[in-house]
Amino acid sequence: MAASRRLMGVLLLVGMGIGAAQAQNNYDPQVTFAPLTLQDGANSFRSASGVPGPAYWQNRADYQLTATLDVAKKVLRGVAVITYMNNSPDPLTSLWLQLDQNTYRKDARAARDPGRKQEFTEGNVLEQVEVDGAAAKYVVSDTRMQILLAKPLAHGAKAVMRIAYHFTEPGEWGGRTSWGATKNGEIFDMAQWYPRMCVYDDVRGWDTLPYLEQEFYLEYGTFDYAVTVPADMIVAGAGELVNAAEVLTPVQRARLALARGSEQTVMIRTAEDVAQDAAKPAATGVKTWRFHMERTRDVAFSASRAFVWDAAKIDLPEGTSALAMSFYPVESAGAEKWGRSTEYLKDAVERFSRHWYVFPYPVAINVAGPTDGMEYPGMCFDGVEDAGKTLFWITAHEIGHTWFPMTVGFNERRWAWMDEGFNTFIDTLESDEFAGGVYGPKRDSEFAPGGGNPADEMVPWMVDALAPPMMTRADAIPETYRHPVTYFKSALGLVLLREEILGPDRFDEAFRRFIAAWAFKHPTPSDFFRAMASEGGEDLDYFWQGWYFHNWTLDLRVDSVKQETGSAEVTVSNHGQLVLPAVVEFRFADGKKTRERLAAETWIQQQTVTLRVESLSPVIAVTVDPDKKLPDVDRAKMAWRR
Repeated sequence: MAASRRLMGVLLLVGMGIGAAQAQNNYDPQVTFAPLTLQDGANSFRSASGVPGPAYWQNRADYQLTATLDVAKKVLRGVAVITYMNNSPDPLTSLWLQLDQNTYRKDARAARDPGRKQEFTEGNVLEQVEVDGAAAKYVVSDTRMQILLAKPLAHGAKAVMRIAYHFTEPGEWGGRTSWGATKNGEIFDMAQWYPRMCVYDDVRGWDTLPYLEQEFYLEYGTFDYAVTVPADMIVAGAGELVNAAEVLTPVQRARLALARGSEQTVMIRTAEDVAQDAAKPAATGVKTWRFHMERTRDVAFSASRAFVWDAAKIDLPEGTSALAMSFYPVESAGAEKWGRSTEYLKDAVERFSRHWYVFPYPVAINVAGPTDGMEYPGMCFDGVEDAGKTLFWITAHEIGHTWFPMTVGFNERRWAWMDEGFNTFIDTLESDEFAGGVYGPKRDSEFAPGGGNPADEMVPWMVDALAPPMMTRADAIPETYRHPVTYFKSALGLVLLREEILGPDRFDEAFRRFIAAWAFKHPTPSDFFRAMASEGGEDLDYFWQGWYFHNWTLDLRVDSVKQETGSAEVTVSNHGQLVLPAVVEFRFADGKKTRERLAAETWIQQQTVTLRVESLSPVIAVTVDPDKKLPDVDRAKMAWRR
């Protein structure tokens, strides 16, 4: 039923799009090639070449967290000690933090979302708030807390906050943090579980957007955290487990040591182990699991009695390694199900590390639980029922978020197209390459039934007059357009930039340099646009204008072919406001063919161009974009046949 509705929606949009495309019939080169003023100016903080400037600064937040999980009441009680370093040139009179659990309150701004389930908790209950050992004044506003400082925090100074709190974890309706039942026990996916610092940066000062289900913008630092749970539970935590001797059995430690050197998946806790433990009385004692993670902006964990656990070695460049681990209930076990999760995780991390930037964390974790399809640094929450290519796709995509935005620290609250689109771009390449492409090509099948050509699949969304441009604040993009615009239009933009505009050699080098320059920092869209143009060696303002700042369409047409003795004149025109480089293919009666490339600058002063083809054999066919790489609104008009 849902698939039928999606199909009808796409067909409706295609119908709408024909009229929209036909109406856009007056190409104006002065609009397409107009000078582009980017939102954030180049200065000493952010250079004109798109990299951090000589005066770039960034604040830092280090966390010491302790949490106790009451599984009967579904309540987490915690204490967060946050050391905040002010590296900005400004004295700070207050500190802002995110309290995302408040999104589940009845009076939350997000509760007005018509797609939100009307189930609620009490939100984040604050028990104590101190700064530098003294009680602090604070104001809670929706999902934010402002701590008022007794005296300004000067440049180079630190403030130490201590916040005691508790909250009730929502059930599966909670989305990004939730708990759910399995046959051998409940799984608790714990994310956004502690007060987190908002970012103070050189672009906006405090960036305090409320949590309306768009994701995150956070400061980097070192995390040490301890999680106390019933003694018979396993905790899968981001970062390195530092007290394995206290919480694991000798057998589990031995198996884990074996996995660290194994290219094949090693079982740490088998389905049989889970069954045996489930037959025992519930534990009366507790265990505290301790984790450490550096250069991260967040941590998450999952806890359950029901976990099967396996692991394998991740081979990283220059002879280093990490550990891939998967945790899942027995319902998810099997050779074509979660039994291959660690294999998928290992391959994706290795390939992304070779292609783009080395995986920065000691472990990569995939968890099957109630929170389906969500990412945190070095950690994924995926679905219990995922299997086959769906499990492969979602695993590659969610762990890919460790690169965007966990390493390259995009502001997801404002620019979802940066983290989701960049990540979709790299995980699409992973789908093409894994095991010879057995799970490729990855397509946006939910929104373009049939899994056809990716450029053609984007056309209905480009010609829809209601579709927002990508440079729309993330919260303002309606759900209908969120996936096609922020995921797949953004990803296709990078494909076009790589394959059609810059070429793989220039693109890959520029993209790698951008990642390395902004690793563990906060780039804006303007930084990305400048970096790719500067390092890629092209003036790309026309592309940023049409693809990102506007929802312009491409409409190239073969108007006429005039045959002469020994040559032919071919007239091609541009009727859409979007411009892209294009290939024109000529086929001749003697069976030969030739191609000519039209650069984007072909259209910088004109709407129509005439191409002269020298040949003694008559032209029998002309096709613009013969390989179907471009999202043109009317492919039929791109070809001429004699």
